Amino acid sequence: MAAIYSGIHLKLKSSQTPWEDKLKLARFAWISSQCLLPNKEQILLDWCTHALTGWYIKKVEFSQTVLEGLWSCLDDFLHSRKLHVALKQGKTVSLRLNMAQLLLNLLEECVSAPTRLSVGVSTLLSVCQGILSSSTLSSVFTTKYELMVSLLVRLCSFACHQLQQALPSGSHQLEFITDTVSDLDSQTEVIPNLDLDESQKKKTTGSHLFELLLQVLASYLSVQRQQGNPNRIFTLVTNQLVQPLLVLRHMLTSAEYAPSHTHLNLRQHLCRDFRARIDSILQLSLFSAEQLASYKEELLSSKEDTGKRGPSGTKGLFKPANALICKLGSCEPPLLYSVKSNTVPLFFKFFLESYRKSRTENEEEQRMLCFHYLAKLLPALDLSPSDVPCSPQSWSLALLAMESLLSHALSADIYNVAADRIRYAEVQLNFYKNLAEILFNQAQPSIPAWYRCLKVLLGLNHMILEPDLAELLSSAWVNADCMETRVQRARQMMLCSLVQTYTKLRQLPRFFSELLSVICRPSLDNVRPPLLCDSVAATLRTSILDTPPSQGLEICSVVLESMRKHVLPDLVKEDGEAEKMEINGVNGEKTDQEQEAASVKLFNLSQLLHVVLFSLKTLDDASPLPLVRKGQSLMEEMQKILNDLLQLLPPENKARKANATPVQKAKKKRKSGKDQGESRKALKSLWELKVQEALLLLRYSWIEVDTLFQIYCSKYAPLDSNAAALTNIDNLLKCEINSVRLHTHSPISFVFLKLLALQQIKKVLLDSALLNDPSTSEFLNRGVEFIVAREELQLCSQDDQMWDGQMSSVDSSSHRVAHWYVVTSNLPLLAPYLDREDVNCISDVLVTSLLSKESRGNADQLSVPLVSSQLIHSPVLTELPALFSATVGSLLRRILGVLTAAHTSKVCPMFEKYQKGETEVLSALAKQSIIEDMTVSSQSGNVFVLLSEAQTKELIDLLSILSSLNADGLNSEDLLSNFLLLAFMLTSTASDSVDPDSEYCCTGFQVKLLKILACLVEGQNFHDVLKFIHGSTLLQAVVSSMLWHSKKGRFSSTASSDWMDLLKAMQEVIVNLVHLIMVRNSSVRLNLDRIVSFLTSEDTTPNRGGSIMSVHLLLASLVAASKAMTSYLGRSKTMDQTLTQILTRTTSSLGSVVELVLKAQMVGKKPGCSLSPAFVVDTVTVMLRCELASLAAEGNDRTTLSHMTLYQGFCQQILKEMNSAARPIDFLVSSLHFLSAFYTAVMKTGEKEEEGEEKKVKVMDELYAQMIQNLHKLLTAQWLSPSDTSELEPAVQELLHHLLENSTPYQFSMLLTMIKDGLDTLTLSSGNYKEVLAIVIITKLLSCCQLPEPCSKALWLLAPQILSAMVFLVRSSSQDVGLTATFTIPTVTAMTTLLRQAQGLISNPHHVVLVLGALQAVPLEHLTALVYQSAFLAIHEALFATIQCHSQVMLNATPSFLNVFYRLVASIVQEGRQRGAADMGGESEVYLQCARLVERMYTHIAAISENFTTLSVFMVAQYVTELQKVTLRPDIKLHLTEGIYHILDLCQEKDIKFLTAGLQSGVREVFHELYSSYNHYHKPQIQGEDKYTV
Repeated sequence: MAAIYSGIHLKLKSSQTPWEDKLKLARFAWISSQCLLPNKEQILLDWCTHALTGWYIKKVEFSQTVLEGLWSCLDDFLHSRKLHVALKQGKTVSLRLNMAQLLLNLLEECVSAPTRLSVGVSTLLSVCQGILSSSTLSSVFTTKYELMVSLLVRLCSFACHQLQQALPSGSHQLEFITDTVSDLDSQTEVIPNLDLDESQKKKTTGSHLFELLLQVLASYLSVQRQQGNPNRIFTLVTNQLVQPLLVLRHMLTSAEYAPSHTHLNLRQHLCRDFRARIDSILQLSLFSAEQLASYKEELLSSKEDTGKRGPSGTKGLFKPANALICKLGSCEPPLLYSVKSNTVPLFFKFFLESYRKSRTENEEEQRMLCFHYLAKLLPALDLSPSDVPCSPQSWSLALLAMESLLSHALSADIYNVAADRIRYAEVQLNFYKNLAEILFNQAQPSIPAWYRCLKVLLGLNHMILEPDLAELLSSAWVNADCMETRVQRARQMMLCSLVQTYTKLRQLPRFFSELLSVICRPSLDNVRPPLLCDSVAATLRTSILDTPPSQGLEICSVVLESMRKHVLPDLVKEDGEAEKMEINGVNGEKTDQEQEAASVKLFNLSQLLHVVLFSLKTLDDASPLPLVRKGQSLMEEMQKILNDLLQLLPPENKARKANATPVQKAKKKRKSGKDQGESRKALKSLWELKVQEALLLLRYSWIEVDTLFQIYCSKYAPLDSNAAALTNIDNLLKCEINSVRLHTHSPISFVFLKLLALQQIKKVLLDSALLNDPSTSEFLNRGVEFIVAREELQLCSQDDQMWDGQMSSVDSSSHRVAHWYVVTSNLPLLAPYLDREDVNCISDVLVTSLLSKESRGNADQLSVPLVSSQLIHSPVLTELPALFSATVGSLLRRILGVLTAAHTSKVCPMFEKYQKGETEVLSALAKQSIIEDMTVSSQSGNVFVLLSEAQTKELIDLLSILSSLNADGLNSEDLLSNFLLLAFMLTSTASDSVDPDSEYCCTGFQVKLLKILACLVEGQNFHDVLKFIHGSTLLQAVVSSMLWHSKKGRFSSTASSDWMDLLKAMQEVIVNLVHLIMVRNSSVRLNLDRIVSFLTSEDTTPNRGGSIMSVHLLLASLVAASKAMTSYLGRSKTMDQTLTQILTRTTSSLGSVVELVLKAQMVGKKPGCSLSPAFVVDTVTVMLRCELASLAAEGNDRTTLSHMTLYQGFCQQILKEMNSAARPIDFLVSSLHFLSAFYTAVMKTGEKEEEGEEKKVKVMDELYAQMIQNLHKLLTAQWLSPSDTSELEPAVQELLHHLLENSTPYQFSMLLTMIKDGLDTLTLSSGNYKEVLAIVIITKLLSCCQLPEPCSKALWLLAPQILSAMVFLVRSSSQDVGLTATFTIPTVTAMTTLLRQAQGLISNPHHVVLVLGALQAVPLEHLTALVYQSAFLAIHEALFATIQCHSQVMLNATPSFLNVFYRLVASIVQEGRQRGAADMGGESEVYLQCARLVERMYTHIAAISENFTTLSVFMVAQYVTELQKVTLRPDIKLHLTEGIYHILDLCQEKDIKFLTAGLQSGVREVFHELYSSYNHYHKPQIQGEDKYTV
């Protein structure tokens, strides 16, 4: 047979054989094993490629069908398994070089002339992929570097073409792409489709293309690395590859081409792979280590040797930077500006990564090299500094690129200010100044990147922006008018950074001088944006607080000086000038406009001064005398300006006196000017109003600061005396200040007049002499009435206003919130002087605002509902009995209003009394009628009130407010009225909502009522209610009403979860009532007998509808009553006898009801209202404990329980189901509680004979082992999360306590063996961390149990071994960060518990040092905020347990202890650094809590200083060293500083000298600042405390 096929080779070469037959023969020869050809694979591949190349060069002719067959045949050959097996076996198979050139030509045609393409694109790409998939075949490309370059260029061009074509119709398409990827200008049609529709073909071609391109990029990168001539690589890449690679990178990363990515199935990770490989190619080829010398020659020598070289000296010099930049600018066609703007920062980044990170000895040379490259790149963005204005194609893209360049420069630290000034004649500084000049000369304040560029320049060196500081403040702050959110955010971040920079430089006064000069400039219009936004004001307050007090006072003086010199002259007009203005109307209007502009400036300056004054450190007795004098002169100067401003107010505003002749004359004199026009009048009134608002803000600030200085500094002489306070109150009531009458229609003036009156009231209350004056009370009452302003206050709840909480920012859109805030925040001060109407008004506004929908705004802003919510949840309201009672009365009146509107069915005397308008909410007769109505409803099941859904919703909203009130704050009368009305609603009302999913259905309404009733019963005054009605009557009414509701089907559609909520709420009411009956110890037997008789006499059969709900209610009631009574057993014999008799009755009833419920649960007729498994287990547990308690109280010898069979069945079922599958946590907790009770019951009951005892011991051992094994199996369950495990721990500990309190040595040894075998690192490393974690948890809980003495000795003898095992586990698990939260932290917590429990039992310090060493390994980096907090807390608690419980070993363990603690300090300093907007997120509180823990540890170390005195200086050095590296958040810095103060208390004078001499310069400055604040704040306080210490 072999001979038959031996002539195939000749037939393939023969010209007589038809091409169709040749194709068939070739395919047959390839697949047939019977065709024997030497080196068959090579021969057939050569034949196929020869035929194809011959056709394309016109040497061979055949049909298109044959051509397609040849391509298909070649594709099959290249992808066949046979070829790859042959290549693996070492056969030599290769392709001809002309085949590679043919493929390159065809790939070029894919873009330039796709309609003339003679082969399918998919086939062509598949052939290329087949060649490149084999290292042997791909040598046709890889052996010649130029061919790989050409292949990559063509594939990149084709990929760009495909991405452009895939854009949806109508999208913006880049016209230059076609030109870029092709030398032809013609066609851009979609590649023709032979087999598939157009859309599917695009996707198929695209997927093949990008798979191939990724493969080619990897191959090219490998080939490029093998090349030995870096200059040749640079030249080829620059000339051929740069443009297509950059365009492709842009199209793969730009959001503009996201639709193309989706259309071509390009996933995000694939785009990232492309970008990474393109970046690697560009960086390795353009910025290789071999090119460094060329870059230095070009960039550095040209700067140093300019003019020294002749023409021959520079001939042939290789200039890579210039060549690359020229290529970017001279591409044909030109690159899009978006591509160029992305490329320039990319090149700079590559340059820095290649030549900056490899730090050498000559670091300054590297810095200058990087800088000169930066200077070379900027002209490519059309941003080069020159006399001609820059004109980039897109300012937005140009500024984004500049921001990226400058950010890279800042992070790479290429600008050393000192070296630049000393060695390089400030070349960098001048360059950055030129950039800043561009930014200011052609300002773009509507682009966020403009602000970010300024922020980076500021970070490089503040001197860059120093010459243009005024222009910066004008463009970016005072006159910035763009209010877009992104722009505002960038602007505020830049301004905050600016303020912080000048604060660190201690140049804040100079900064304010520039700011004030800008504010006082003439403005083009009077519409300026708000000067102080929230973030800038907060930064300013923090900065002023960190500024020395002398500089703060200097800033205030500069602000006042600006007012006097630049603002007041524009406001003050002489009479003669005024007359001239009246003659010349134009000039008069112009002057009025100037006055309006001046008034706006005055208000801005007043706001600024207010923020600065309220952020100053107040003068105190420790302040030096020159500082006090400076503060005194500041207050006097401010008083003068206030008086000048008062004089500016027009004459008609002056107060009318008895002899008003001068005023009348002035009015007559002004009458002649009325015909000047209404517009001028409005203009004048506007600036006058603005001046008045500024005056009131300044006066408020002045009085507040003057009072604070007076209180805290005895050397300060107050300017506003307390003696004039009553007169000032009287004047303010008339809206007068110093006999000048003020406008009252301004919202801002309205609020500030209230604040001024409040200040005067405070001054009166501080003066005991004034308080003793009988007339003072009247003034205070009037002043408080003026502050409350009932008519205005009632409008507060009607507006949806927002306010940032700063008095300086109050305006017409926030004054109602500010007024409400002033009233509520000062209620303790105002309450004694409020009359009844004011109290009722405040309570009504409070309730109305809480019922309104809370405003949705900024989280940092206040609204009236938010202020009201804060008030009602604060303890302040409880301390104001009149207002508290009025609030309760307002709620009850509204509830009664709803009930009255809904009352239609029955006649109720209470509603008739209420409708007649009785002043009292509930009269005595109404209360008695409520009790009668409750009794009737509970006995008959009839309701008096049927509520609609809207009425139910309104009542639930009112009840929500009522539930927020503290029940202990209710007086007896309010409590009685409240409770009776709510009880009436529970028993005599019903909701007609039929939707079970609605929160306003009958069940939801009843749950809300029951929860509030339970809270009221817990109130300390509720015993007064029981004087009016028996507790048993109340309980009977509650249970009866619930039973009637269930029997009438009102709960029939209730979901299971809602039904359980109702049962638990009713149980809570019953438990609280029974507890109260027991505590009062009045008619206990009578009440309990009535309760139990009622509960046991109820019918336990389901009603005719088949519902079991009434049985559920009865069961829940019996369980709650039994549980409450059981808790009082053992207190007295008489009470025990009573309770035992009653509990016997309840237990008997419980047995039958439980059996009935269990049968119903098994049948499952009504799954919607079935009881949860946890509830059923809890019920049986209560029943078991009742029997046990009765046995113990009776003291009889009964050895069995009446329902022992039920308990045993329950135990076996629980042990069977507890670990079988995922279970609800509440069921597991209930099951563990039952097992604890059952084990106790088995132990206390059983046979008393000898044989019985032996049997009992055996049973107990088996039960013990079964429970321990199931407990371990439960804790190892994979479905148990860490939070679930934490929730189970108390119940597990209780079970362990019952198992071990009387355990035998045999039983305890079983447990210890399990612990020793379970703490195994091999199990942990194998991935079964749950197995080890279960043992760790059991060990931790075991150490907290009260053990018999033999067991305790055995445990603590083994404790060192257990600790050592846990140390190894922590070290092993710390290597995997993923185990930190799930295993490492719980194990550290277990070690901490062992250390605490082992106090005095571990004397060898080696074990403690081992634990501290393990803490060093716990990860604190790369964790989420919550995991970080858990790890931080676990380490801190372990340290605290060590220092608190093992002080005897601290002498040897102190160094290890401090090493671990230093980790915590360094970690929180790093995590607590300022991060801009991230500081306000939810994570900020996490780091604040950690800072508090560090402060706590510092304080404790200082308190037990005997082991740390010699090391305190090193603790301080470590702290300041870490602090110098970052800028901490103020709140975190506050806690850390307070903690380190206590360590400084341990340092002696020689230690301070040692620190001053030994610390580095930057760290030394931080230490000096810390030590000066310590001397100023902390040390005087300590000395003051020592003064009174015995």
